[in-house]
Amino acid sequence: MPEVLDLTFFLFAIPAVIFAGVSKGGFGSGAAFAATPLLALILEPGAAVGLMLPLLMLMDVTALKPYWKKWDGPSAWALVLGSIPGVILGALVYRAVNPDVFRVLIGLVALGFVAFQGAIKLQLYRPSGRRMSRTGGRVAGAVAGLTSFISHAGGPPAAVFLLSRGLDKTTYQATTVVTFWAINLFKFMPYAFLGIFTWQTAKADLFLIPFAVFGVWLGVWAHRMFSDRTYFALTYVLLTVTGIKLIFDALT
Repeated sequence: MPEVLDLTFFLFAIPAVIFAGVSKGGFGSGAAFAATPLLALILEPGAAVGLMLPLLMLMDVTALKPYWKKWDGPSAWALVLGSIPGVILGALVYRAVNPDVFRVLIGLVALGFVAFQGAIKLQLYRPSGRRMSRTGGRVAGAVAGLTSFISHAGGPPAAVFLLSRGLDKTTYQATTVVTFWAINLFKFMPYAFLGIFTWQTAKADLFLIPFAVFGVWLGVWAHRMFSDRTYFALTYVLLTVTGIKLIFDALT
């Protein structure tokens, strides 16, 4: 984190947090992690994920009310149970690598998200007509737990499982909300133990809370009113540029 929360920080942080909140609220589901690559352009990767986790947890709680009990319980339970070993592995990996490795990982996950969503839109990848089993859900949950720990990017592996379940738009979003509410709770103690949270990130979070709540409310409204198409188009461009930039910075 910068010693002073200056204009540059807020010019990046405020749009990033609103962007994540809109996704958490149900408009452009799965793209909430785009905030982390954006923040990683100006912060150390650990500071970026540490800054976002409390805000994401607040967004989860805010989003739970409008989607309360609209989720698919068996699907959510499979993902949540599977995420536990993934989170543990993420905590072990975090101590073993330097920040540039995490920049590359965050960048690759960002580009992977774009590739995954693009493959669905172009029908290069089609969810199986057969529902994935709960065992498949636990495997997807383990991958989601790991990628979520590294860069809050558990959306794509969870989506592979949920898309196979034939859920409607609202049930899909509600299942995503309750799943990542649980996964983010699992991540909190390892983040604290590893020193990923700091007083400076906590101070920044206090300034950003209103934008997190506003983003969720905006996302809930947009979920009911609009198609995700425009939002995802913006997401793809943003993630492609930031992903390439993070990998370039890490390698050079």
